[in-house]
Amino acid sequence: MKTLGRRKFLKWLGAAGAGVVMSRSRYGHVAAQTRDTIKIGFVASLTGGFSVFASDAARSAVLAVEQVNAKGGLLGKKVELLVRDDQLNPRVGAQKARELIENDRVQFMGGGLAAHVQMAMNEQTKKANMLFISCSMSDEITAKPDGSRLTFHEGLNPTIVARSIAGWVAQNLGKRWWVLYADYAWGKQLLAGFSRVAEQKGAAVIGSTPYPLGSSDFSGYLPRIQGAKPEVLLVASPGVDTENSLKAITSFGLKKEMKVVHPVLLLSSTKAGGAEAFAGVYAGAGFYWGLKDKIPSAKHYVETYWAKYGQPPDIYGGYGYGSVLEIMRGIELAKSLDSEAVANALRANPTYDHYKGKQWWRTCDNKSFQDQLIVKPRDPGKNEGEWGLFEIISTIKADEAVERTCAEKGWA
Repeated sequence: MKTLGRRKFLKWLGAAGAGVVMSRSRYGHVAAQTRDTIKIGFVASLTGGFSVFASDAARSAVLAVEQVNAKGGLLGKKVELLVRDDQLNPRVGAQKARELIENDRVQFMGGGLAAHVQMAMNEQTKKANMLFISCSMSDEITAKPDGSRLTFHEGLNPTIVARSIAGWVAQNLGKRWWVLYADYAWGKQLLAGFSRVAEQKGAAVIGSTPYPLGSSDFSGYLPRIQGAKPEVLLVASPGVDTENSLKAITSFGLKKEMKVVHPVLLLSSTKAGGAEAFAGVYAGAGFYWGLKDKIPSAKHYVETYWAKYGQPPDIYGGYGYGSVLEIMRGIELAKSLDSEAVANALRANPTYDHYKGKQWWRTCDNKSFQDQLIVKPRDPGKNEGEWGLFEIISTIKADEAVERTCAEKGWA
């Protein structure tokens, strides 16, 4: 997957809306034309293996700020968004967050696309007593010892994704499962969620296969799975691994012998991997632009994003958009730039709808709850235009019961 170069980054970041101009910092930021501003930092992996997803999140954060500034800003001030690249490296992420806090004097923080990078960022924001709304997929960020009363999490997390999807799989696809998963925290958390639901629903994980993150060859793992004859193969592979694993599964003919399910399927990965590799796969998705035909906030978000960038937003775009809009909603509610006051205002007014329908904050751990989609890529030759790659099969309504309790997460 190609990384996002400086020139391309500046190109998409550059077309500023009313009251917004570009700075000349290395990775750019959207800055208001007055010194009397509210500063929000946004750190994302703009280079490295997550660059496509990160650029989607950053673009959406830019769009959110432009929309608020076009309406007059907040508290009589324009909002300034400072975007930095963490290079998919927690040390760099911590450095960029610290520089934003100490040198650029940001008042709030968003971003944190990669789970391990967001943890490093979160340590910096906690030291500064600063509100941070992360848009990664992470179980730890809202649990002790990592979580705090100023740490919020906008995205779906592995536990919610796994438990939601596993319940749907048990009801609709079969009850003998094999799990192929990336051998790091995200994959292990998904495996734990699948296993828990299997016990509850009378299903069984008959086997599991860990693989090293970043593998390009999956052929050695598939004969054993094929021989076990599960009804469902759950594939927990992130980023480029998604394309490589599903291409191998297709080549081995496993789709003809079992149902294949992926917990998080991104539009960008599907387009890059090609219709043949993804055909027939059932998948979870935190967002799909086709929601615009059903949900007014999705229609507004998708149409404005598409008009600005020439393509629809993906899942992490929604997370970036929602997280920055929630920072700004909290400021407006609190009528204050104090992080404690803004956090308290969000907990006191937990329900919001920015781009996908109703969401809400659980006040004990600052976790966002939201619907989970089940999608299925369209068969080769059946796409609806360049970006109409998915069909929405089902919507799993948001439910706090699929997340760990706050007591389980250390919030007594």
